[in-house]
Formats: sequence, structure tokens, C-alpha cells
Amino acid sequence: MTEAVIRTKPGMASVKDMPILQDGPPPGGFPPVRYARRIPNKGPSAMAIFLAALGTFSYGMYQVGQGNKIRRALKEEKYAARRAILPVLQAEEDERFVKEWNKYLEYEAEVMKDVPGWKVGENVYNSGRWMPPATGELRPDVW
Repeated sequence: MTEAVIRTKPGMASVKDMPILQDGPPPGGFPPVRYARRIPNKGPSAMAIFLAALGTFSYGMYQVGQGNKIRRALKEEKYAARRAILPVLQAEEDERFVKEWNKYLEYEAEVMKDVPGWKVGENVYNSGRWMPPATGELRPDVW
């Protein structure tokens, strides 16, 4: 289509003969442009999040404390059982030690029978104190 048909002015010879038609705002103007930062107000507030986190943390620490009490009670029960059975275990070890010590003295008497002045079972350190033998000395199964 030509400009003459669009502008309803037949017979125009030049563009300068066209009437001026300028775009303008609609009646009443354009709506205002929103340029401000508008964040939607959705979700809990910062205070609500803080209180929820504080409550969760407090409950968790309470549970840790309760677990510590239970674990402490179980540990005390275990130690009480060990304290109760300790005399029996010590008596068994003492009995085993006396048997092995007698075997050791017999062996020492047999080995040192040709040494004059040797007293079987006498302490070679002459300190006056009884010292138990070194660890494993009377435990051939441990050697």
C-alpha cells in the first residue's frame, strides 16, 4: 500500500505534503514505572527463624545431656561389676602365681644344686623388699 491510501490523501506528490501525525501518550497518561526493589513478603520472619533454630538447638542439647546420663550410668554399672569380680580374679591369679613360683623354685634348686652357698628363692638384690618377678617371667605361654 502506498502512503496516499494509508493517509487518505489521494494525489500527494511529496512526503512533505503529508500531515504530521505524532504518537503520544494515551489519554490520562502512562501508568507509573516501577523501578523500586519490591521483594515479596513470603515466608517466616528472621525472628521466627532464629527462635526455631534456638529451640531446635536447645532440644538437641537436652537430648545429648540425657544420653550422657544414660551412658554414665551404664559405665558406672560396668565398673561396679568389675570391682565386684576383681577379688575373684585376683585370687585366681594369686593361685596361678603360687603354682608357677613353686615350679620355678624347684627348677632353680635343680639348676643351682652344684653352686656352693646358693639359697633357693633368695632375693639376689638384698634390698629387703619383696618384688614380684618381671612380667612374663613365670608365664611361659606368653614368651
